[in-house]
Amino acid sequence: MTATTGPADEVLEFEDIQGTVLRGRPDPYFGAYLVFRVDQSQDALVLLERLIPHITSAADWEHPAEDAWINVVFSVEGLRRLGVDPTILAAFPPELQQGMAARHDLLGDVGSSAPEHWVMPHGPTGFHIGLLVMAASEELKAQKLAIGHQALANLSGVTLLYHLDVGMPPTRREHFGFVDGLTRPFILGQGGEPLPGQSVSPPGEFLLGYRNAKGQRSEGPGPEEFWRNGTYISLRMMYQDVALFRRFLHDNSEDEYAKELLAAQMMGRWRSGCPLHQSPTEDRPELAHDPLHNNNFRYYDSDPEGRITPLGCHIRRANPRDGLKDSIADVNLHLLLRRGSAYGPVLPEGQLEDDGLDRGLVLAVINAYPARQFEFVQSQWINDGDFISQGARTDPIIGRRDKADDFMVHQPHRRRICGLAEFTSTRGGEHLFLPGLRGLHWLVNHLHGAEAHPCPPVA
Repeated sequence: MTATTGPADEVLEFEDIQGTVLRGRPDPYFGAYLVFRVDQSQDALVLLERLIPHITSAADWEHPAEDAWINVVFSVEGLRRLGVDPTILAAFPPELQQGMAARHDLLGDVGSSAPEHWVMPHGPTGFHIGLLVMAASEELKAQKLAIGHQALANLSGVTLLYHLDVGMPPTRREHFGFVDGLTRPFILGQGGEPLPGQSVSPPGEFLLGYRNAKGQRSEGPGPEEFWRNGTYISLRMMYQDVALFRRFLHDNSEDEYAKELLAAQMMGRWRSGCPLHQSPTEDRPELAHDPLHNNNFRYYDSDPEGRITPLGCHIRRANPRDGLKDSIADVNLHLLLRRGSAYGPVLPEGQLEDDGLDRGLVLAVINAYPARQFEFVQSQWINDGDFISQGARTDPIIGRRDKADDFMVHQPHRRRICGLAEFTSTRGGEHLFLPGLRGLHWLVNHLHGAEAHPCPPVA
């Protein structure tokens, strides 16, 4: 098996790791999320058996022979319906056993974001098996989707419930107008060297079977063959109210420059992706396009009070970097490997009224410890402000609004901006298990041949 050596005898088994863990989106990208309900265990195993030869590994993640891939994920309810032993299911992290909908209060999924408004199925409502398809062209995407449809042929016990197309908008930016996907942790053992300013993490923070940030080996439920080289994905579908966001910027700005500065202060980057920290008064797109500079900044010594990059802005909440150096929080325990994809049509430039069409982001957050990674960041950093002495203030772009609706900036002068609205709403979510390739084979070999049966109802 091809492997790359990392420090302290860490070896990443790339050929056993599903590709999406290491592969970034193509540029441009064309993808889809497909959600299946399982009603007959043996049909689900036949589907899996047919898919396995087409599941893409991370073996050539840096220079892929084909810039397209299929990966497969499961909810705990889906694994139960496949026939996985209850003692194994009971060893999954509680957040996976309960499902994301059951944890909506903790995650801030209230009001318009509450599960009763979700459109993407979750565990109890049919998210049992999911396919993640990503490609560099519509043609490659169509080829991968055809594989999925062929695998489903004559299997009445598995139903395709939901299909969501994603892709890079013509603007090459997410719907609020920001360049996306500029930062991700460097995983020790992945090969190469980290870029300036890039967070560095041991592989066990994102993959089961390796050393984590506490120096311990990350482990999963059941036999090691089942979980090694697997991980957990915290999936979120988020609607973006683009017209509302544009009106807020317009109503709180004197001119076009002030509008763009306010957007940059809410995000922590200008919409080009240029870090506010490196260019506080003007957008410099050339910095955003330079990987040696676009993440090369820290907060502790140069901006501890958030006078340049506001303490409460989105990027400072999602990754405080060294800004919490004097606190009890260890940022290295809460880093996320984030894959974001846009869905829906672009709202025409300058339009301030909603057109009634659905648009937003799907976030696939890869983490080996969802409770202290995704859920911690979502509940404590995105939806609370105590960790940065901001009280109940939440993320100005994606935060909940039932606790606070204001935001502090210091440029061009110190002011409190009130009336933040719900610019985003959750439209689906689930904690999912993404096995390694051997784990997929284990499911088929261990469960195939068991007596066919309809899936029992949820207890």
